[in-house]
Amino acid sequence: MVTLKDYEGGKTAWCPGCGNFMLLRAVQEAVVGLRKEPHEVLLVSGIGQAGKLPHYMRCNTFNSLHGRSLPPATGAKLANHELTVVAVAGDGDCYGEGGNHFLHAIRRNVDITLIVHDNQVYGLTKGQASPTSDTGFTTKVQPEGVILAPFNPMALAVAMDASFVARGFTGEKEHLVGLIKRAVLHKGFALVDVLQPCPSFNKLNTFTWYKERVYKLEEVAGPHPVTSGEHYDPTDRVAAFQKALEWGSKIPIGVIYTNPKRLTMEEQIHAIKEKPLVKSVPSAPSASDAARFNKLLEEFV
Repeated sequence: MVTLKDYEGGKTAWCPGCGNFMLLRAVQEAVVGLRKEPHEVLLVSGIGQAGKLPHYMRCNTFNSLHGRSLPPATGAKLANHELTVVAVAGDGDCYGEGGNHFLHAIRRNVDITLIVHDNQVYGLTKGQASPTSDTGFTTKVQPEGVILAPFNPMALAVAMDASFVARGFTGEKEHLVGLIKRAVLHKGFALVDVLQPCPSFNKLNTFTWYKERVYKLEEVAGPHPVTSGEHYDPTDRVAAFQKALEWGSKIPIGVIYTNPKRLTMEEQIHAIKEKPLVKSVPSAPSASDAARFNKLLEEFV
C-alpha cells in the first residue's frame, strides 16, 4: 500500500514559515489518500518557489519554463490519459507569464489539475508585486504601492465556464487535502488556487490576515459536502461568479464552481478516446491511404 514515505523527495529549500511546506504536505496526503502510486503521478512545474515542489516529491516530474507548466502537462495527458497529471505554478508564474496558457487550458478542458501557489508576490525574484497583489501593496519595485487592480483568477475561471474552480488555504490543511483530492478525481480541467503566506516578502497578507478572513463554503449540492460554513450550490454559475468576487473582509474557500457536464478534450478526440495514445499501435497504410498521401505531396512540388 502506498504511503507518504513513498513520495519523499529531496531536501526543501524554502524560507522558514513559507506556506509552501503545508501545500507540499497537502499534495502528498492527497495522492496517498487516493492510493496513487508514484509512477502513476506526473507533476509539472514552471519557474519560481512553487516550481520547486516537484523536486521534493518522488514521482514523475517535468520542470518547464516560466509560465509554461500547462503546455507540457496538456501534452502528457493527451499522450497518456491514464496518468494523473498535476501542474503546479505560482501566482506570477501562472497568471502573469503563463496567463495565455491558463485561458486556453480552461477552454480545452483537458483532464488535468492545476494547483496555484498564490502568495500575492513574486518570491523567488525577491518580492515584486504579482498579478494578484492587492492595490496599494508596497514593494521595493512599487515603493508607492501597486496602482493596478488585482487579477481575480476565480472570477475569470467561472466566467470562462471552467469545469472545476476551487480555492484553498494552507492554514486549513485538511480542508485543502480534500479540495486537491476532488480536483484530481474531477473529470476535466480543475483549478485549485491556494492562499499561502510569504513571510519573507509579503508583510500584508500574513497567516493571521488570511485566518481572520477566510470562511468555508458548505455545499448543498455535490457528492462531498463540507461539514461547516455557509450553505452554497457550486453548480449555480451566477451565484459562483458573485462568490468569486468576494475579497477583503471575507474570502470564501472551498469549491466555488463546478460544471461536470462539460466534455473533456480527450473525449472529443477519436484517436485517444478509447485508449491512451502511448498504447495505440499504428496500422499499416492501405493502398488508398498511400495514394492520398502521394497526391498531397504532389501539391508541394
